[in-house]
Amino acid sequence: MYIPKYFKVTNVDEIWEFVQTNSFGTIVTTDQGKPIATHLPLELIKEDDDYYITGHMAYGNPQWRTLETCEKVLVIYQGPHSYISSSWYGHENVPTWNYQAVHMYGKAAILDSEEVKQELIKMLEKYEKHRKNPVFWDTLSPSLLENQLKGIVGFKIKVGEIQAAYKLSQNRNEADYDNIIDKLKYERSPNSKQMAELMEKRMK
Repeated sequence: MYIPKYFKVTNVDEIWEFVQTNSFGTIVTTDQGKPIATHLPLELIKEDDDYYITGHMAYGNPQWRTLETCEKVLVIYQGPHSYISSSWYGHENVPTWNYQAVHMYGKAAILDSEEVKQELIKMLEKYEKHRKNPVFWDTLSPSLLENQLKGIVGFKIKVGEIQAAYKLSQNRNEADYDNIIDKLKYERSPNSKQMAELMEKRMK
C-alpha cells in the first residue's frame, strides 16, 4: 500500500485497537494469477510475540482452497472514510479523501475441527456478551453445531507484515483542520460524521 509519510502509522497498540474495532475485513488470495476476495468477520490475536488472524468461510467458497497454496495472504481492514472538499481550505487546492486502512500480509494454515470450535467460541463471546439474551456456544444444540461445522473451513494467518495508513488531514494547518471537522459534522453521510469525531479525538 502506498503511504505518504504524513499518514503512516507504526504504533502497534494503535493498529491493534483499530483492527479490534473494525474487525470485518477482506481476505485476498490468488488463484492461477487471478485475485479473489471474501469479506469476513476476523479476529486478531497475539500469541507470545506473534500476531495471528483467525476466521472461517463457507466450505462452498472455493477461496479456502487457495489459502495454503498462496505464498502470502492479504487481509484488508477499513475504517471511516469521507470526501474532503477543497472549498473547506483557506487557500486554493484540490479535493481529496480521508480514510483509515490497515493491510496485513501473512502465511495461512487450515484449522482442524477443535481449533475451528475454539475460534467460534471466541467470536460468539465477543459479539454476544453485551446482549440481553446472548447466544453462546454451549447454549446451542449439539446437532445444530455439528451440522454447521460441516459447512465451514477455519483458517489462521500468521502476520508477517503490517502496513497502516490514517489519512486524516494531518498535513493541513490548524485552521483548515478545524474547519474540515466542522464541515464534516454537517454532511449527511454517517462516515463523514465518524471521520469528524475521529479527527476531533486525535486533537486531544
